[in-house]
Amino acid sequence: MKRVLLLPCDTRPPTLELPHQLARVAGVELLSPPLELLNDLNRPADTARIAGWLREHAPAADVAVVTLETLALGGMIPARRVSDSLEAALGRLEVLREVKRDNPRLRLLAYGVIVRVAHDNDPLEEKPYYGEWGAALRRVSEWTDRVERGADPGELEEARKAVPAEVLGDWLSTRERNHALHQAAIGLLQEGVLEHLCLTLDDTTPYGLAARDRRRLEARLDALSLWNRADVYPGADEVAAVLLARALVNGSGRKPRVWVRYPSALAPHSVMLYEDRVLGELVKAHLRAAGCVAAPTPEDADLILAVNAPSHRQAHRQPDLEVVDTANRHLPEFVERVAEDLGAGRRVAVADVAYANGAEERFTRLLLDAVDVTRLAGYAAWNTAGNTLGSAIACGVCALYGGDPVALAEANLSRLADDWLYQGRVRGEVREALSNPSPFDLGELKPRAEAEVEARMAPLVEELWARHFAPRLPGVRLERGPASLAWPRLFTGVFPLRLIRENGA
Repeated sequence: MKRVLLLPCDTRPPTLELPHQLARVAGVELLSPPLELLNDLNRPADTARIAGWLREHAPAADVAVVTLETLALGGMIPARRVSDSLEAALGRLEVLREVKRDNPRLRLLAYGVIVRVAHDNDPLEEKPYYGEWGAALRRVSEWTDRVERGADPGELEEARKAVPAEVLGDWLSTRERNHALHQAAIGLLQEGVLEHLCLTLDDTTPYGLAARDRRRLEARLDALSLWNRADVYPGADEVAAVLLARALVNGSGRKPRVWVRYPSALAPHSVMLYEDRVLGELVKAHLRAAGCVAAPTPEDADLILAVNAPSHRQAHRQPDLEVVDTANRHLPEFVERVAEDLGAGRRVAVADVAYANGAEERFTRLLLDAVDVTRLAGYAAWNTAGNTLGSAIACGVCALYGGDPVALAEANLSRLADDWLYQGRVRGEVREALSNPSPFDLGELKPRAEAEVEARMAPLVEELWARHFAPRLPGVRLERGPASLAWPRLFTGVFPLRLIRENGA
């Protein structure tokens, strides 16, 4: 496998950036469409030109990783908003049959994202009316699912009455269109057009319309006996990286064996904030999606997955001494085991899911003091637990197939800069400096926000590089670009950096 094509779900880092970093780790050339063809927040991608790009580059590629929403509806976020018909969306999928017919050796792996029921009343990433009607729509979502599982329909009837009929009808029809798109993708899997299909749940909960959609898709896969080539589980932005890892595994014919470590015996049972299952089950789902299997012992493992997890439940604000950092969790012992694994020559990828949307400060400092982070086979701590787990696992798998330590160190540095320094620390500082602006749209505050982010991030990234990376990478220098925001909100920071080999290194 030498050349891979990627149609990402959107252009945010690390959604687009991470697969390119992992391709360098694995020694693979990754090609994605020019940015002007892809979506920009809620502006849809140019689906016709993307199909043309796929036709143009397919003959020289070995693998293509395709987001269904980008190909058919212009991106993951536009797919929640655009009014394109189901017929139009299904027609755009036909290019997959076409390129597979014309290039039989091309391996196609695809993923679609089950439409989320957003936790926040976001009018920018969701339908514009969601800012006003989000809470009421969430209630409809929950009780539709509960009634389907046997609850009394009275609550659902009241919930539906509380939403204007035109709003509810539009919202539900958008979901049904996207669900039909995913059912069509299962048809492509059955035909053999697709090698593997992931259908993932974005920002999900135990009850809701996403859970109902999951059951319907699972029932179809049951009926067609396609589970050997499909996965349905919580995730979204990280799936392209996971499918890159899956393509490597499928091409090798051998599933990597993974041993999972936790800081608490209770951690596998801990509740995640944006997922529909406990952590242990989430880990199993992400390992399977990447083509991995459980190792019987650490000594038999190709990869150690060290999951920094809460003892009881994931939290937002740290330190949380009630549900995260309790007496049932022993971080120093956990970090010592990670150091011992590295000392024994084992590959270790770290996934930090103790808190949502950023690394845990205490754990990260313990880790940096105890291990050579340039030697980690992966690191992630961003957004949801699913985003973090999929990223760390994908990096660990890609590291099994590549031997470039500088590319791997660059991936780890990039994630630490974003997930620890920015998401875990600086984002909150900038939010306070701007007097808590709207989380959805900064508006005219964006230039000032970017200046604040750069002023804080520049010295922190340079210190992280100087203390924990540069001494272990002789002949390598850091090339860092100015920080910015991908979209007009603090959540999407952009921190360009590359590690450059000097002459002779």
